[in-house]
Amino acid sequence: MPRRTARTVLALVMVAAAVLVGSAAVATAGPAAAADGCYTWNRDLAEGASGDDVKELQVRVSGYPASGEVISVDGEFGPATKAAVTRFQEAWGLSATGKADAATYNKIYELQDDDCSPAHFSFAELNNCNSDWSGGAVSAAEAKSNALRTMWKLEAMRHALGDQSIRVTSGFRSKACNDEVGGAPSSRHLFGDSADLGAGPHSLCTLAKEARNRGFHGILGPGFPGHDDHTHVDHRDAKYWDAPDCGVTN
Repeated sequence: MPRRTARTVLALVMVAAAVLVGSAAVATAGPAAAADGCYTWNRDLAEGASGDDVKELQVRVSGYPASGEVISVDGEFGPATKAAVTRFQEAWGLSATGKADAATYNKIYELQDDDCSPAHFSFAELNNCNSDWSGGAVSAAEAKSNALRTMWKLEAMRHALGDQSIRVTSGFRSKACNDEVGGAPSSRHLFGDSADLGAGPHSLCTLAKEARNRGFHGILGPGFPGHDDHTHVDHRDAKYWDAPDCGVTN
């Protein structure tokens, strides 16, 4: 075979091989095909799965529980997590399978910044005190982690209320900061898992009512002493809702 012909045949073989490899890559690519500056999922997740990637998912869907419930961030993909994933998918116009897949992750990637905070809220917004998150009732790492969950719940609330802004007036406080503003000694602000919301596009009562569906066990608002000018939300262990002027009670 002439050398020129041999080179031509070899080139064609190499092109064909590259096409086949590329086709195989496309055919087998799953969630790992997308990458994110914060966190990238490398597998689909469904009921029965467990692991740190389940925990990361639970944080992002924590604003989509059953009304009055809180999604546990425990790394176990149970019925409550499946239901939350389904509600997340429904809220964003995805196929509501309850299984976290590439489409689900891509929507999450679209919603989050590289520091893992959701698009419309920031760590600075949830910290009115010590920028290093120290001095509260829990470690700095736990306080910041709690604030991240709060932000994702607020992001879900924001979307449910027509994608209009929600104004955060107070978040994490160290003990010194809490004393300075006259906060209760056991304030949830010391744990980093709470936020005070001011009126804006939405009334305080609208915020209090919607918070019932967004994973907040603690809701204090108009009619509760000291809360006529803001709605307070947190994810304490036991449900305590007291915004009587809004009809929000246990």
